[in-house]
Amino acid sequence: MGLPTQVDACFKGFPSGAGPCDLADLGATGWNVLAEDVPFPVCLLRTSAIEHNSLWMQRFVDLAGASFSPHGKTTMSPQLFQRQLDDGAWGMTVATVDHLKIYRAHGIGRILMANQLIGRQAITYVLDELARDPSFDFYCLVDSVAGVEALAEVARDKDIGRPVQVLLEGGYPGGRTGCRDVEAAREVIAAIQAAAAFISLRGVEGYEGVIHGKTEAETHEKIGTFLGFLVGLLDEGVSRDWFAPGEILLTAGGSAYYDLVAGKFAGAGQGREVRVVLRGGCYLTHDSKQYAVLDQRLRERSALAQQAGPGLKPALEVWSAVQSMPEPGLALLTMGKRDVSHDIHLPVPRFWARPGGSVAEIPAGYEITGLNDQHAYLKLPADSPLRIGDLVGCGVSHPCTTFDKWQLLYLVDDVYRVTGGIRTFF
Repeated sequence: MGLPTQVDACFKGFPSGAGPCDLADLGATGWNVLAEDVPFPVCLLRTSAIEHNSLWMQRFVDLAGASFSPHGKTTMSPQLFQRQLDDGAWGMTVATVDHLKIYRAHGIGRILMANQLIGRQAITYVLDELARDPSFDFYCLVDSVAGVEALAEVARDKDIGRPVQVLLEGGYPGGRTGCRDVEAAREVIAAIQAAAAFISLRGVEGYEGVIHGKTEAETHEKIGTFLGFLVGLLDEGVSRDWFAPGEILLTAGGSAYYDLVAGKFAGAGQGREVRVVLRGGCYLTHDSKQYAVLDQRLRERSALAQQAGPGLKPALEVWSAVQSMPEPGLALLTMGKRDVSHDIHLPVPRFWARPGGSVAEIPAGYEITGLNDQHAYLKLPADSPLRIGDLVGCGVSHPCTTFDKWQLLYLVDDVYRVTGGIRTFF
């Protein structure tokens, strides 16, 4: 079963005068964003940056001796998932069963669900997929006796002939999900062992990305303590024979601290074969603010990141037009909260062009100061050349919440010729 790839004028950013088109044929249209061949606002991905970022991350993972299962919730785009797998990803990570259905419709065969599998509908769907496709390699998390028992109950009823593979999730006080201490973990393990015919423990998981201290050094210290707790759970599991035969998975690592995870997890396992799996997702498109800052800090502290070559590049841009200049020092753009991330920082003005002209970088002195649903407030210096009808390209902060506002994003080259497109399925 495949996912639809045809787009038409019902998609935001698609020309109203153009007929339906398959994503694979967009590159043959001859459209150029700067020539106003598409309507504004429009969301773009620079292919040169995507290619660079995908290969850079795989180099980093290889240098770290780890594997990579990127979190697809960032983009929810099967075309980008396929690029990540083609470039060496071990598998793909999901957050929800709704995400999982999209992955499976695209034929992805190894999926790590970095979340609990809760509710009969969700559990039944996974079990049906496991029964339908013997090659489907699926993992989910458990952190409670009740969660294990609920999973085991449905698995026992379905009796598909193979167990559901689970990872013990470790957590920390005040954090999100996960066992807070070794005693709680041991109780979960006992429940797994009681349901051994239907549930198989394959590793240990945690998420460090929401740990924060008052200073960067304190944040790193707290993350190190948490990662050490996960390694301790794995070591106890090896000594007490908790895990099913075969390699053990040890996984964490969002988009901010994956270097710390790789360093702390290296060499874990006490003689058992351990696969360290990192899971960041925002690296592929990167951004122009939040992750740009985090990436710079990572490169300053990580020799491996420096060895991997020049750092990540922002690929994601939202372009809009100047629609009003009602007072000195202010322009209103044709984009707003419905089009671009604003949950962490406001968009960053990066480029401008006169329709049909070439692109130029925007110098200092320009700033997006606010967003309405469909308007952006752009503060201008007194000598700004912008006029009504000009085009402005903004970088984003936090790519996840820009992707979920667009069903169609154009792939463009460095002169903004459309070379293709991607669909999202949020």
